[in-house]
Amino acid sequence: MSTRIAFLKGHGTENDFVILPDPENAIELPPAAVAALCDRRAGIGGDGLLHVVRSAAHPEAEAMAAEAEWFMDYRNGDGSVAEMCGNGVRVFARYLQRAGLVTEGDVAIATRGGVKSVHIAKASGGTGAGDITVGMGRARFPEGDVSVSVGERSWPARNVNMGNPHAVAFVDDLAHAGNLFTPPPFSPPSAYPDGVNVEFVVDRGPGHVAMRVHERGSGETRSCGTGACAVAVAAARRDGADPAVTGTPVTYTVDVPGGTLVITERPDGEIEMTGPAVIVAEGEIDADWLAAALA
Repeated sequence: MSTRIAFLKGHGTENDFVILPDPENAIELPPAAVAALCDRRAGIGGDGLLHVVRSAAHPEAEAMAAEAEWFMDYRNGDGSVAEMCGNGVRVFARYLQRAGLVTEGDVAIATRGGVKSVHIAKASGGTGAGDITVGMGRARFPEGDVSVSVGERSWPARNVNMGNPHAVAFVDDLAHAGNLFTPPPFSPPSAYPDGVNVEFVVDRGPGHVAMRVHERGSGETRSCGTGACAVAVAAARRDGADPAVTGTPVTYTVDVPGGTLVITERPDGEIEMTGPAVIVAEGEIDADWLAAALA
């Protein structure tokens, strides 16, 4: 490894990330390195890590290089690889803007969940930073009934796939989700062979819900972008709304512990997520510390 390893720290509705710029994919990132960097006491701290790589330089993204110059090589906080992270895409785009690699307007970003269309809004009033909208793709609804449980309570859940798996349970009180330190049990086990993100949801008003989430590989987080999308489409179907049938877009406001996201499902099935993204710090990782952490 280089003796000088640059990093940044950012968050989207308090879903926070270590950002590691590495255009030529030169930095080795075994799971132990990612976990050490994301450790909140002994490392930098984050729900996950955004590895910023040119698509052409990464074997998993080469095929997308003609559509998107940059690949979000996303890792969960425990070092495991993830397909997608909606809040992460917004923070990734904000980093590209800050680094002068893209400007306000439209940009394509490659992910393991495919190429995502991103729009960076102009800052209002000439200060701060505008919200970022991400085209999150279409929701899929795998067949089969699923349920999730916490302690003695159990709820039916809507099985939603947003490029990664979600189980959405509507509850009376968000406190019923417990501490969410460990993954809530689900049934049947065959529904999610690689684990699942679990969202617990309550109603706040028409077109307005609030959620808590256990993110697979990270525990409870302050926000989850793909989870907010899964929650919005699950709420829409529960409420009898399907834009593909009515031809009318449906929008839900989703409160997460770290802020608010606005989710719109269009008649063509495309889901758009709008919310903030903030870069809070930048610096250098001590290579000797990282080597010692790995040892």
